[in-house]
Amino acid sequence: MNDIIRLLPDHIANQIAAGEVIQRPASVIKELVENAIDAKSTSIDVYVKHAGRTLIQVIDNGTGMSEQDARMAFERHATSKVSSIDDLFALQTKGFRGEALASIAAIAHVELKTRRVDNELGIALQIEGSKIVDQSQTTCKPGSSFAIKNLFFNVPARRNFLKTDVIEFKHIEEEFIRVAMAHPELSFSLHHNDSVCYVLPEGNLRKRIVDIFGKSFNDKLVPVEETTGIVTISGFIGKPESAKKTRGEQYFFVNNRFFKDFYFNHAITQAYDNLLVPKTYASYFLFFEVDPSSIDVNVHPTKTEIKFEEDKEIYAILKSSIRQALGKYNISPSLDFEQETSFELPYDMIDRPVVEPKITINPDYNPFKSNSFSSTKSVSSGMSNAIKNSGFGGNTYKTEDWDNFYNIEEIKESKDEFPTLDIDIEEVKKEFIVKGNLMIFPTKSGFLVLHTTRAQERVLYDEIMATFVLRALNSQQLLFPLPVNCSASTKLLWEDNKVTLERMGYSWTTTDEGIEILGAPAELNDDSILYTIQVISEKLAMETMDKSEIAHEIAVGIAVANASKKATWNKETANNLFDTLFQCAEHQFTPQGKRILFTLTTEEILKNF
Repeated sequence: MNDIIRLLPDHIANQIAAGEVIQRPASVIKELVENAIDAKSTSIDVYVKHAGRTLIQVIDNGTGMSEQDARMAFERHATSKVSSIDDLFALQTKGFRGEALASIAAIAHVELKTRRVDNELGIALQIEGSKIVDQSQTTCKPGSSFAIKNLFFNVPARRNFLKTDVIEFKHIEEEFIRVAMAHPELSFSLHHNDSVCYVLPEGNLRKRIVDIFGKSFNDKLVPVEETTGIVTISGFIGKPESAKKTRGEQYFFVNNRFFKDFYFNHAITQAYDNLLVPKTYASYFLFFEVDPSSIDVNVHPTKTEIKFEEDKEIYAILKSSIRQALGKYNISPSLDFEQETSFELPYDMIDRPVVEPKITINPDYNPFKSNSFSSTKSVSSGMSNAIKNSGFGGNTYKTEDWDNFYNIEEIKESKDEFPTLDIDIEEVKKEFIVKGNLMIFPTKSGFLVLHTTRAQERVLYDEIMATFVLRALNSQQLLFPLPVNCSASTKLLWEDNKVTLERMGYSWTTTDEGIEILGAPAELNDDSILYTIQVISEKLAMETMDKSEIAHEIAVGIAVANASKKATWNKETANNLFDTLFQCAEHQFTPQGKRILFTLTTEEILKNF
């Protein structure tokens, strides 16, 4: 019988490795930029076309490579960062497995130009599907330039699974920000389709955060500093009032390497105890410095999951440092054990002499001495004047009072009086009671309870969608344009959905820091415009969001923003809301699926007696 086990060819092994390391264009940028940092670059420029499908180019001013190194870099398991097994437990570099370039070359057309500072000429390589098709000397700047073209050209199934350009660029932007955030001492730039997305000059961490997320972030940051024998924690956290409904701006770094950790995220959530609005998330940009031998960075192929030996101790230290930072800047209550323990007296009492309090007693007072009860006399003449002045002891008791106390009439249920629930709208509207956001109407069989805010949301949503189907919503031009800081990917999302957004009443122009709102739906007031913009940006960023659902989500946002939370109701306005609600095809639930009204029958009420 013939042997059936054989070694895989190199090009197949590289494609298998590429399936783990290179998941999408963003993975290529991550690997190339990290390699540029390991090459001691001080300036790194990233150029992308069509979200990386046709071109990804990373240019650095690092050490460059020799001819031999340039060829060896594309061999599998070739690395300059690991020479012994001990090196795996003391990693100070980004990449170390030697699979990135080999994986990229297996699924793309690669052009490399590199030169060392000491060499007059550089080396140019062209690789297609792991094969070097051309090698020559060339003139180029010191450093390296990697151009990745036609990604997944020989793996059509993987190429077909890529998302839209907008979503793929969003992932590219996220990987770029993670690396740029970890190295504020280096300069970075990101270009997409010949437009400049980010230009990040070298600086400190606060400046890097502001350069990426906008000038408004400068006033939202709270510094964190903590040094222990286990870990050194530094960075910034966001003030509670700047918390958002999404987890966008949350970054952990260990030894300048980005990682994700739900355990440590829970520590931060606990540290913000009772300071955050429910279902909102605080921003943080935190750096851990630990002994490299105490962590394992090779847990996951993308190296975003890291195992810590002393994770429980770091959890406690992190939680304590966040609370200390919040307390130090008067954001949360804190205990000051160094403060003087004596009481602080009011100013007008400082010079008063201390007077010993005097206690006087009545030696003849007997609490058990009282007059007997009668049907016509008061309770006790021995009661103090204070109690008597408060209204006690002055009433007289009569025997009829006790008789009436036990005279309870039975409640008789009548089927004729409480028939099966049958809402008569005209009958219901006659009387109502308002309690907060609830409006209660009596019916023949009990009560109808209506949530006024949710009812308004349903009515507004139906009106907006009915108008949207026939024509564009009325737009009001703002007297002063409203600037909104947002990422480059968010700007692309707005442009990609321009037709729908303009039909919903929005008009805007793009700026270096985000977008500038020029017009908004006429149904919105000034306070609601910014809310709807945040909702739109969050919804557009969802990968599962279908374009057919965008109008629905925007209409929901407008309806929620414009529904009055504290309306004053009278008979006319209440009846008008009631009429318009029941004219809606769906009047039981809001567009978000929340209940608007329910009935409480008399039988259900009587069960509580």
